[in-house]
Amino acid sequence: MPGLRRKTATALAVTTSIALFATACTGQSDTGADDDASQDTSITFWHGWTAPSEVKAIKENIGRFEDAHPNIKVKVVGGINDDKLNQALRAGGSKGPDVVSSFTTANIGKFCSSGAFTDLAPFIEKDKVDLEKTFSKVLLEYTQFEGKRCALPLLSDAYGLYYNKDEFKKAGIKAPPRTWSEFLAVAKKLTKTKGDSYETLGFMPNYHGYETVVSHYMSQWDHAYFDANGKSNIAKDPSFAEMYTFQKKMVDELGGFKKLEKYRTTFGDEWAAEHPFHLGQVSMQLDGEWRLGMAEATDPGFEIGVAPLPVADDEAADYGKGYLSGTIMGIAPQSKKKNAAWKLMKYMTTDTDAVVQFANGIKNVPSTLAALDSPDLKLDPRFKTFLDIAKHPKSNTSPGAVDGIGYQNTLQDFGYQFEAGKVKDLKAGLEKTARQIDTDLAKVTR
Repeated sequence: MPGLRRKTATALAVTTSIALFATACTGQSDTGADDDASQDTSITFWHGWTAPSEVKAIKENIGRFEDAHPNIKVKVVGGINDDKLNQALRAGGSKGPDVVSSFTTANIGKFCSSGAFTDLAPFIEKDKVDLEKTFSKVLLEYTQFEGKRCALPLLSDAYGLYYNKDEFKKAGIKAPPRTWSEFLAVAKKLTKTKGDSYETLGFMPNYHGYETVVSHYMSQWDHAYFDANGKSNIAKDPSFAEMYTFQKKMVDELGGFKKLEKYRTTFGDEWAAEHPFHLGQVSMQLDGEWRLGMAEATDPGFEIGVAPLPVADDEAADYGKGYLSGTIMGIAPQSKKKNAAWKLMKYMTTDTDAVVQFANGIKNVPSTLAALDSPDLKLDPRFKTFLDIAKHPKSNTSPGAVDGIGYQNTLQDFGYQFEAGKVKDLKAGLEKTARQIDTDLAKVTR
């Protein structure tokens, strides 16, 4: 999935696009499924994968579906991001997709509440799909919103810690850190300065760093973004202040914001061979399971270690958990072939063999409970770390909201200001940010 990963810099534009789409589609929840899926038919599937190996895996998966359902032919269109998807669904027409996928799990609130994706309840009930026996709790959470299920999971992502084993050995570090205090001590020990820059940096903590976003940090604290009334909880839940405080401490003790930002500008593209972890510019990297294969493909010249991310110091018993997200699938509300579309969707998301083979091809975490334990998974032994994170009872994700990832963007923007020292009063800053989140959510629901 690396070709179209969500990054904060582009997320706001996508959110704006979805907001416009939500206005146009509100109330379109009728499934309108009256096609005969037993007859010869053709459907169109849009997805976001672009890398040759990913496209190949998609083609093979669709081929297996067509072998099992010879009367249904699938036209596949790749490289579709949420912007293109929203524009097509908004326009409607016969040239639009029947089945769609998105990498942006945080947008499920908009997809479900606006009618952007078809309500799947009638299909699930008709085929008696037992969702709780098929998927983990977290994956079921990020594919529904306020009781409306408009999507199902298609492979998932688990975030963990990559580390340079050679640098660990040189520094006398025998094991990856399990708590954040241990992590900072290790990061400082691995950091080697060079003039006003670095020869190597133990870890890049800045929010503009690759994958070091608020949601990924917060996953390692026990936290609640919203209270029982749907109001922002960030100023009341002490975990948020603890996270922001600790991240700022890392920034300060690893060289300071300006020095780190200057070094960050020397990094290569996140999805290219010149990623800073591949080149040894950083010795530890927060990232998803896909990074292992990408890093090994560059022949980095050092042994790569994989472990769960550290947890809050007073939550050491929860070590092993992590942030989960993934690809979601839905059915276009304008589709005239929803029953055929459901057959493809059901196959790709719930058939154990299909999920396992797709996970092997894409090198992502399987999305079903059965596939997670399948002996047919053919993945690097280190990949087990991510399978264990996916199964950990305390692993979590960002909750859905009617403004999609809007509230996450607001938290990230506050993080930029706080780490740079522009916000001096953390408590007041969190209270102001909470009010902004509530105001933004109220505007969408009016």
